Amino acid sequence: MTPVTRQEVLGLYRKIFRIAKKWQSASGQIEETIKEKEYIKNEAKTLFRKNKNVMDPKLIKQCIEECEARIEIGLHYNIPYPRPIHLPPMGLAHKQGRMLRHQEKLRKISKPIYLKSHDEVS
Repeated sequence: MTPVTRQEVLGLYRKIFRIAKKWQSASGQIEETIKEKEYIKNEAKTLFRKNKNVMDPKLIKQCIEECEARIEIGLHYNIPYPRPIHLPPMGLAHKQGRMLRHQEKLRKISKPIYLKSHDEVS
């Protein structure tokens, strides 16, 4: 990892913890706020530890983009949890045959960047 990339990753890590420190839940309830703050911290720790040994520059860049996307979406919608995607059960399959493997491949391709690591951790 280059020094610039390392600084960028550490900067994102610090940014997430600053956001968690200032976080207020949309409902305004103290219990909800505490629960969401803990979720933000635990999610960051889990994902950063999981990816600490990644050395491929393309994969590092993809992880950074995912992190930035999740930060922006979380701040915009005021929810710390990843926004789910809603696809009809067989909405992406071809009209002839409806092959399950093709369906799963299309779902994987259509998954937004901010949800790439969510299923791996959950």
